[in-house]
Amino acid sequence: MGKKIKALRQKLELSQDEFARKADIPYTTLTKVGTGVIKKSSVCVVAKLAKTLGVSIEDLIK
Repeated sequence: MGKKIKALRQKLELSQDEFARKADIPYTTLTKVGTGVIKKSSVCVVAKLAKTLGVSIEDLIK
């Protein structure tokens, strides 16, 4: 999921910090999800990420 988040974030031309603020999640959480430290994020975090990226939750976790 981390690679997909990164690719979609870069398409939107957002830095990690900008994206974390826009998604309303802590920057550290975003980096941990992106690097795979957090394997299973909460539904709330995944929903915020998907909404900010403009994709469905299902598309994000596939």
